[in-house]
Amino acid sequence: MTESARFELFAFWRTAAAYRVRVACNLKGVQPRETFVDLDAGGQRDPAFLAINPLGAVPALIDHAAGAPAVPLTQSLAILEFLDEEFPQPPLLPQGAHARARVRSLAAMLAADTHPLITPRVRQYLTTQAGFDAAAVRAWIVHWFEVGLRAVEQRLATEPGTGRFCHGDQPTIADICLASMIATARVLGAEFTGVPTVYRIVGECDALDAFARADPYRQAGAPAR
Repeated sequence: MTESARFELFAFWRTAAAYRVRVACNLKGVQPRETFVDLDAGGQRDPAFLAINPLGAVPALIDHAAGAPAVPLTQSLAILEFLDEEFPQPPLLPQGAHARARVRSLAAMLAADTHPLITPRVRQYLTTQAGFDAAAVRAWIVHWFEVGLRAVEQRLATEPGTGRFCHGDQPTIADICLASMIATARVLGAEFTGVPTVYRIVGECDALDAFARADPYRQAGAPAR
């Protein structure tokens, strides 16, 4: 079985979490078959998909290799670490316990502390239950983006571990998470000031084919720009 036939990725064109998995797959030379889950049409609430991920969120990854557990993999950070263990080169975590902890910490600031506040289900709740109009929802998104990115900027700009990328001179899970947030901001048409190190590092990521091919607008289902 080829690696492309081995994995099935349930994803949507613009989500930051799916972007993260696409980048990791590209870096590892793994190209899963994608199944499109249309979040705008409510595909995440389809009973068939809820059987894969009861949270109704993408991405989900199914490993069809012989002997693999039948349980789908969910949560982008868990999938990234799974891919890193299955395909060790190039590594997505640096050597050394402290270095790996730093990378995981930066990644979690973005994927666990910032991203959940701007997901479609949160935006839907704000509009249907909390009385937010479109302008208020956008203000909410921009606020939490800025809180997260400025906190990450402070660390990247002052900590000695920062190099060409978030940690050293090779992309790690932290860079994948950082680029995913800026990719989502670009879809939303949002730009931020006061985070020059963030944008410098994302520029380094943009120059890599693995990141460029994961661009939301290059995915199936994306609208023409």
